[in-house]
Amino acid sequence: MYYYHDHTSDSSSSSSEDEQAIVLRRQKIYRPRTQYLTEYDDVEFFDRFRLTKPTVLALLQQIVAELDSPTNRGGKITLLDQLLLALRFYASGNMLIGVADFIGVSRSSASKIVQKVSRVMASLRPQYIKFYETEAEMDIAAQEFHAIASFPRTIGAIDGTLIRINSPGGVDAEIYRCRKSYFSLNVQTVSDANLKIKDIVARWPVLSLKRQFENGRYGRFLLIGHSGYTLEPYLMTKVHATRTPAENLYNESIIRTRNVVERQYGVWKRRFPILSTGMKVKLRTVM
Repeated sequence: MYYYHDHTSDSSSSSSEDEQAIVLRRQKIYRPRTQYLTEYDDVEFFDRFRLTKPTVLALLQQIVAELDSPTNRGGKITLLDQLLLALRFYASGNMLIGVADFIGVSRSSASKIVQKVSRVMASLRPQYIKFYETEAEMDIAAQEFHAIASFPRTIGAIDGTLIRINSPGGVDAEIYRCRKSYFSLNVQTVSDANLKIKDIVARWPVLSLKRQFENGRYGRFLLIGHSGYTLEPYLMTKVHATRTPAENLYNESIIRTRNVVERQYGVWKRRFPILSTGMKVKLRTVM
């Protein structure tokens, strides 16, 4: 019997395998990361990160001590890029893989960076979101609310909003299912007359501020809320089934005045669309 051995075929196969091995061992070439502060003009930068360049730089100075520069496959990730990655995540509506590609890091690195930067920025809350501390501040706030529709003694409009989340799983998952049948966090804020958030709670709504009002911390001043809130000495809501012209005027005034908190949520969610689309990350990251 005659056997034919194809030396050419073997040689070709071996050569191909060698070439593949060389390709696998070949050093990867990484593109230099974009210098976003100089690459984009002011409008382009704001469109992508939802904050102005000066605001980003000022924010970076406040959180720089709490951040480090982890090593990604492409090298060190600068502190500025970490901040921009998180801002891009908030602005783009919740696609981690998208922001990872945008900045030039792996998805896992992007996830860790978003968690870290978010936690550090949240720690700044007491500096920027705080209720009134002096009688003079409360007087000014009441005057600004009164200018809207003549509702007296008001220093805050209170309301809540639902932020969609993934099912947290476990035995407590249904606690997070809202009346609209999806999983969510109920975030509550108090807005001033200029749409500025004066108080925010994402865990146990109103308890801290409620106690302060009940203890007389804010004296004669009031909050206003929608009819879903319980009427309290310090929390005014509209009258159900009005009977007199005075009650009609009262309702008209409180509705127009309370509208600031609804507008505040609208501005907030348009600025950072992730608040509207929902957060497809683990509950501990959201919190």
